[in-house]
Amino acid sequence: MALGNTSVRILVSLVAIPLILATCFYGRIPFLIFVLGIGLISFWEFSELVKKKNIYPNLVLGFLTVAIFVINKYYNFMQVEIIILISAILILLTELFRNKSSAILNTSTTFLGILYLGMFSTSILGIREFYNFSELLYDEGGYLIISILASIWICDSAAFFIGSAFGKHKLFPRVSPNKSWEGAIAGFVFSVFAMIAAKALVLDSLTLFDSIIIGIIVGIVGQLGDLVESLFKRDAGVKDSSNLIPGHGGIFDRFDSLLLTAPSVYVYLVLFVSN
Repeated sequence: MALGNTSVRILVSLVAIPLILATCFYGRIPFLIFVLGIGLISFWEFSELVKKKNIYPNLVLGFLTVAIFVINKYYNFMQVEIIILISAILILLTELFRNKSSAILNTSTTFLGILYLGMFSTSILGIREFYNFSELLYDEGGYLIISILASIWICDSAAFFIGSAFGKHKLFPRVSPNKSWEGAIAGFVFSVFAMIAAKALVLDSLTLFDSIIIGIIVGIVGQLGDLVESLFKRDAGVKDSSNLIPGHGGIFDRFDSLLLTAPSVYVYLVLFVSN
């Protein structure tokens, strides 16, 4: 008997979530590979989306630059400015010889994919490695990234269930017709409470104020990240970024909120939280 989409979705979640949480907690090379997968696969899915608009990003240089960005974030072997300069020069020169559709749009979407999916992915790694200066504090980075993921998942669930039950006022019908203000407000409130609970349970390294700020970032920016990805999918005329994860769509679909939340949280940590 074939399983329904909801059953497949639940089964995949039961397998994937413990693996993701274990990888987040352990950190190091397994987490680097995990983030590398998010960046590279999301870049590929984004490239597939824009191909539907007859736009052809440079896949080879895009993959290479995303990979170097992420690996460099872990090993810090080169200045980010140098990576940007070299990749920009190569992408522009290579486009001279591609002769495919619009050169302006090809190069623009290549740069957008690298920055949005590559550089933003590095901030996920930056959060996990925020306490890597001390072996004693290293696990704090694991607790922090797990707390952010849990807060995003709780935000999404609250927004969906409360929005489905009580939603009457459309949030952004041009981009996502089923989302409501009631669901978004519920998601925001639950994300803040989730980070307060995380502070009480595991986040010894952060103050209550910092935890609330991160909850606010998740509750607002995370939901906007979902809308940004929906905007691209709607423009491309597709429902999911791919069918890579049975019942869940693509990697870009699953990590859209994190891809916008992580750089926002990372900037806050770097500017306002001493490590």
